[in-house]
Amino acid sequence: MPAVVLPVLNEREALPWVLERMPDGYEPVVADNGSTDGSGDLARSLGAQVVREPRPGFGAACFAGLQAARGEIVCFMDCDASFDPRELPRVADPVAAGTADLVLGARRSQDAAWPLHARLANRALAFELRRRTGAQLSDLGPMRAARREALLGLGIVDRRFGWPLEMVLRASAAGWRIEEVPITYLPREGRSKVTGTLRGTVRAVRDMAAVLG
Repeated sequence: MPAVVLPVLNEREALPWVLERMPDGYEPVVADNGSTDGSGDLARSLGAQVVREPRPGFGAACFAGLQAARGEIVCFMDCDASFDPRELPRVADPVAAGTADLVLGARRSQDAAWPLHARLANRALAFELRRRTGAQLSDLGPMRAARREALLGLGIVDRRFGWPLEMVLRASAAGWRIEEVPITYLPREGRSKVTGTLRGTVRAVRDMAAVLG
């Protein structure tokens, strides 16, 4: 049974939609990163496994969820309704079949779902990833899947927004087969902590630049 790590910080409005669309056999693990709106309690009442991570940081929440997950395969996705959980098999199936070690969902969206400043920053990061790893990636996709024990073995140390980038870099250095598949990117519920503001995007790029350095 694949586990789905959902890093959460005040996503009460989006949680019911996300959890009700979870595919059969996929176990949601909500990593509550200090929510003040009752997100964790709501997720638990809706049947999700909840792990609390008081240390702030996207990577801290992802790592806590990864440690708590029970599935052999672990997926990650944002819990803001910008991704449809019904598309999770697209990223998990190649890992389960043994044809890929890490699969990223490449976002396909209308411009309203993905502000220009965020798209430009992502494009630059994808170019740098292709240059450094040789993997033909067009997006540093937040929806992704890999095997749990292998992920833990990568030794990812970033606990902020550099987490997803460091995962790809370390996976490439370890000789993993990295692929991407197209997924739908929807307008999220509320404003993104990263792409919703220029400041959030700059903070994410700064964390990722530190990883690249």
